[in-house]
Amino acid sequence: MSAAPEARRPVARVLPPAWRAAAMTMLVFTAVLYLAEVVDVASGNRLDAEGAIQPHSVDGLLGILTAPLLHSGWAHLIGNTVPFLVFGFLAMAGGFVQWFMVTATVWVASGLGVWLFSTNATIGVSGVIFGWFVFLLVRGFFVRSFGQIALAVALFVIYGSLLWGVLPSDPMISWQAHLFGALGGLLAGYLVGRADRPTRAVPPADPFAGGVTRRI
Repeated sequence: MSAAPEARRPVARVLPPAWRAAAMTMLVFTAVLYLAEVVDVASGNRLDAEGAIQPHSVDGLLGILTAPLLHSGWAHLIGNTVPFLVFGFLAMAGGFVQWFMVTATVWVASGLGVWLFSTNATIGVSGVIFGWFVFLLVRGFFVRSFGQIALAVALFVIYGSLLWGVLPSDPMISWQAHLFGALGGLLAGYLVGRADRPTRAVPPADPFAGGVTRRI
């Protein structure tokens, strides 16, 4: 009996296959963050108070979903905007479904880390940004893609200093969100690498897998 044919390996892309749609998705996502800040300012920062992660509180668990959409002022939001756009766009290289699963992984990992280990109410999307960043740094090594590794090197040269944010420093900055978002990105990179490795039989659909059939 002949051996089962090796499954075709998904294309390990560096840029999103539908880059215009990916760019529009990130612009709309960013617009939501800015709209949330407008509403928060108009409400006297009520959104920040009600949507923050409140550590060790059952009621505060809801903040895991809402806190990344909120920021403590325009300077906080503006400072997050460029890396949010860049990393979020590049993380769509595997298609929208994979991007959604990666984002959900880092979003929840960051929020749970804050809820479990922080002592302060926390808001901001930087945990997601750290997750995307680490995902982009490690993905190519797990997938064994030269192009993605080259991108990781370039991103590390430009943004590598961000990684210091996983260590305690400024008491007003949540290193817990950064650290656990980064760990979520590491996990997502591993899962993407495992899903995209060639196998002896065609695997079942995996939401972390890339490939030519993904749409964005």
